[in-house]
Amino acid sequence: MWLRTCLLLISLGVATPLMADTVWLNNGDRISGKIILLEGGKLSLKTKYAGQVLINWSDIETLSAEQPLLIRRHGLDSKHSERLAAAGKGMVRITDGTTETVPLASVTRLVPPREFLEDFTWEGNLDAKLDLQRKDDNSDEFKLKGDTRIEQGRWRQVMNGEFQRETKNGRVTDDNWDLEYDIDRFLTEHWFWRIGGEQQVDHIEFVEKQQIIGTGPGYRFWDDSLGRFDLIGQVNRIKFDYPGGDLSFRTYSVVWDYKRLLWGTRLEFYTNAEIHFPEISEIDYVSEGEVGLRYRLNDWARLSILYELDRIEAQAGDNSDESFLIGVGVGW
Repeated sequence: MWLRTCLLLISLGVATPLMADTVWLNNGDRISGKIILLEGGKLSLKTKYAGQVLINWSDIETLSAEQPLLIRRHGLDSKHSERLAAAGKGMVRITDGTTETVPLASVTRLVPPREFLEDFTWEGNLDAKLDLQRKDDNSDEFKLKGDTRIEQGRWRQVMNGEFQRETKNGRVTDDNWDLEYDIDRFLTEHWFWRIGGEQQVDHIEFVEKQQIIGTGPGYRFWDDSLGRFDLIGQVNRIKFDYPGGDLSFRTYSVVWDYKRLLWGTRLEFYTNAEIHFPEISEIDYVSEGEVGLRYRLNDWARLSILYELDRIEAQAGDNSDESFLIGVGVGW
């Protein structure tokens, strides 16, 4: 009797973490996993046996979910649900204090809510480009670009880095790297304060080193399974080092960071930029920005397309530097 009771308790303890969301399809199939996102008519479901799968919302007969979800319906604001229960063909039962049965066709978005104070979250991307040309001129270009963010409680750390080297007929024509680190302290669910620094080193250009130290308030519009959008204002101190001297001055800047998952999380659109307004009359503004797409091949591999634009508008003339990155990368 004692052994049977122990085995029963062990089996219950093991079975509890295996509770999962369940989707019933119109053809009679049933799939179990964890709902990641419903967006654009596609449900992203993470399974143990097939990884992340995409299911057309119109192919689903009904579904159940043991996890809390944010639900958006046609013409209605998003609402919280404690759980979802199967309710017959084309219907689902929403429980959140009260119970309501609604048509699946009226549901346009499902997103697991993200707690403001989570113990630990970590995400990042690393993209690489290698371009070898053997024509009239032999040129080799290698570019490595990465970003990562770590959140724990009210603290968030953001790191970005880039390395680029290019040779042409055996002569180095581009050799530089850039490293940036920011730390954010959330004062409320949306407002935070940022302190950060950046260093750029170029072994080819006239300006050998650039250092930036800045601080200022930021506002997080949203950050969930669908994406994020941050807007930050900063006061910065910039220092340029060049042969024979250096130059330092203050700037005011605006920073944004936007990411949006599309096509059931298979495709990621993102853009981020920083615009500086220096306290010197010779320069009107300096902007650095990028926009790109990442296509998820599996849980970690990505195909990446990135466009970067750096621009300086000054009294002596304007200068722009454009670059493209098409390559492969990893994400976590």
